[in-house]
Amino acid sequence: MDFTLDETQAELRELAASLFGREAAHDRLADHEKGGRPYDAGLWHAVARAGLIGACLPEDAGGAGLGAVGLAVILREAGAKVVPAPIQDSLVAAMVIGRYGSAEQRGRLARLTEGEIVLTAALLEPGRDLGATPLTTARRSGEGWVLSGRKTMVSYAAEADAILVPAQTEQGTGLFLVRPGDAVVRAVPATTGEPAAAVILDGAPGEPVGEPGGAAYGTLRLLALVAITASASGVLAGALGLTTEYIKARKQFGRALAEFQAVTVQIADVYIAGRALDVAVWSGAWRVDAGLDDEAELDLAVAAHTVTDAALVGLYTCQHLHGGIGLDVTYPLHRYFAWGKHRAHLLGGVEARLDTIGALV
Repeated sequence: MDFTLDETQAELRELAASLFGREAAHDRLADHEKGGRPYDAGLWHAVARAGLIGACLPEDAGGAGLGAVGLAVILREAGAKVVPAPIQDSLVAAMVIGRYGSAEQRGRLARLTEGEIVLTAALLEPGRDLGATPLTTARRSGEGWVLSGRKTMVSYAAEADAILVPAQTEQGTGLFLVRPGDAVVRAVPATTGEPAAAVILDGAPGEPVGEPGGAAYGTLRLLALVAITASASGVLAGALGLTTEYIKARKQFGRALAEFQAVTVQIADVYIAGRALDVAVWSGAWRVDAGLDDEAELDLAVAAHTVTDAALVGLYTCQHLHGGIGLDVTYPLHRYFAWGKHRAHLLGGVEARLDTIGALV
C-alpha cells in the first residue's frame, strides 16, 4: 500500500514540523518545566495562529476538513518534539463536536481555533480499558441531562473550557459536554508532567453532543486511537533520531558506538518498530476518513499493541544505548520515554491490547 501523503497533507506536515521545531526547542521546554505552568500558552497560541487546530475540523465547522489523516500528521510531529500543549485532546474533542454537535456547539469551536480555550475528553474510567462501555451514566432531568460516575487520567481537565464525557443512557452510549466547574476535579500525577485529573460526576449537568446511542462515541474512540498512536509514533521517531545522532558521536575504545555490530542491531530494531507502527497508524487513519470503521478498528488495534509492546521496548533500547545520560533530566531523552510510557498506559498495556485484537479476529 502507498502511504505517501498528498500535497496538502505534506504541506501540513512541513508546517507542523517547522512550527514545533521552532517553538518547542529543548531550552524552551526546559524553561517551561521550571515555570510550573500547566501548558505553554505562547506555544498554544502559535499553534492556533498557524491554523493547525482548525486544519482537522469539518469544513462546515469552519475547518479545512483534513480529517483523521491530518490529525495523525499533526500529532506525529507534536510527538516528535514532545510539545507541552493540549493539542491531542483538544483536536479529538473538537473533531467529534464538529461532526456531531449542534450549530451552537460547532460555533463555539471558533474560540478553540483562535487558541482562546482548550478542550479535552474523558476517555478512561478506573479499571476499564479505552473504548469499553462506560460505567458513567446519564439520565434526563427536566429539560436537560445529569451525569454520575468517575473518569480518570483526564488531561487538562481543570484547564479545559469543557470536557467531552462518554456516558451510558437508556438509548446507548452518548457524549456530553460537562463544564469542569460542575464536577469535582482532583489532580493526579502523570509521567509526562502534563496536568491530569480524576473527574467525579455526581449529578453534574451535561450537554448532549449528537443523539445518545448514535455513532458519536464510536467516532470518538477511533479518533482517540489515531491520536494516541500517531503521537506515540512521533515520540519513537524523535527518540530514534536523538539516539542515532548520539551513537554516531559517542566513542568507546576509540570507535563510535555506531560502528559496533551489537549497537547497530539494537538501533535497527527500534527503526523496525517505528516503521511497523507507522504502517498501522496511516492505514487506520485513512480508513477512518474513508468510513471503513471495521477495518480501521483492526488497524488501530495493531497500532495500539505496537505502542504498548515493540515501541515501548524501542524506547528502553534508546535509553540503554545512551547509558547514564539517558536518565538525566537535563537531557531531552527523558521526555520521550515519559511520553511513550504514558501513551502505553492510556492504551491499557500489552495484555489489554492483545485481548482487543483477539476479540476482533
